[in-house]
Amino acid sequence: MQVYRGMDVGTGKPTVDARREIPHHGLDLAEPEEEFDVLRYIQAVTPVIRRLQQEDRWAVLVGGSGLYFRVLRAGLCEAPGREPEVRDRLIEEGLSVGTGALHERLKKVDPSAAERIHANDLRRIVRALEVFEVSGKPLSAWQKQTVPVIPGLDRCRVIGLTCDRPVLYARLEERVDRWLNSGWLEEARALHRRRLSRTAREALGYRELFDHLDGRVSWPAVRELIIRNTRRYAKRQWSWFRHEPGVEWQDASSAVVC
Repeated sequence: MQVYRGMDVGTGKPTVDARREIPHHGLDLAEPEEEFDVLRYIQAVTPVIRRLQQEDRWAVLVGGSGLYFRVLRAGLCEAPGREPEVRDRLIEEGLSVGTGALHERLKKVDPSAAERIHANDLRRIVRALEVFEVSGKPLSAWQKQTVPVIPGLDRCRVIGLTCDRPVLYARLEERVDRWLNSGWLEEARALHRRRLSRTAREALGYRELFDHLDGRVSWPAVRELIIRNTRRYAKRQWSWFRHEPGVEWQDASSAVVC
């Protein structure tokens, strides 16, 4: 979500001083009204990585988006593109009958994808069903036919940071409180006045603040909701990267948190 301009506090975007000290790439690539997907990400970062390689410099990929990392590392599949009518119908159906029902349908047509995609992840469930409806071929089958993005990137070193759950959860709570005390609500209020894309509106933490601004969630409940949903997201990240090949896990319990 750091690709979006104006979504700074609630994404932990590096400060101006941090960017002066270390060059950062891939930030502020789109307006919040724009949809952003893995293809746009690949198109944005590929020339940067290639240039750094030519300059014999290291590119350090940092973040928690497992899908984006997997595609950049393993390659793009040539699955059909977006079909807005199909996608919108599936989204409406998911909102009507529940994400779980769509996930059950996905189990029948693409068990491999259903095993990887969390039962509450409406966006990725819809994408997998969309691909199957449009092509008649499971997304998991398309993903086996990948085209490398950058030769040699599949051999990059992958370091995963982990720590005991109580330590992680305490850090998550501290971060939420820090952001809430640093203007997160004001940032969300400014964004809420705009016609945000579906992708931007689903950003963790912002959607809870938007619900508060719409009067659906009381202010005392917002903090607890954000913490709960952040914990759930962290668990999904753990699960995803546990299945990534070649990850070197390092304990970050004693690391200094910024």
